[in-house]
Amino acid sequence: MVRKQNFSRKRQAIFETLQNTKGHPTAEWIHQSLKHEYPDLSLGTVYRNLAQFKEEGTVISMGVINGQERFDSNIEPHSHFMCNQCNAIIDIKGTFPNYTAAKHIEQVYDFAVEEQKLFFYGICNNCKKKC
Repeated sequence: MVRKQNFSRKRQAIFETLQNTKGHPTAEWIHQSLKHEYPDLSLGTVYRNLAQFKEEGTVISMGVINGQERFDSNIEPHSHFMCNQCNAIIDIKGTFPNYTAAKHIEQVYDFAVEEQKLFFYGICNNCKKKC
């Protein structure tokens, strides 16, 4: 049974804040971004809504980085670059041959692949300029 979701301005604001950033923010960053507009918004509300968005498939988790979970509203297949110095996560447009690996794994091992992530690690342009 699918649970009916009531409209909430705070819920909508959380989702729009995530959609309108090119970064891959934490729940804390989203909370701080909205606190001026919604002074009674709790961090727990942000976490609960992000968990529900993940369950609905409208948001993906980038995983825990430096102790904080990072989120992405771009659910289309794409890769990421993570800077080893500033921890920025940057979307890499397009797909790579590695995305065919999921189909291969499903066929060879009879698994049901539900998610695949491709990360590149290195130094971003902003950090390279500072060196």
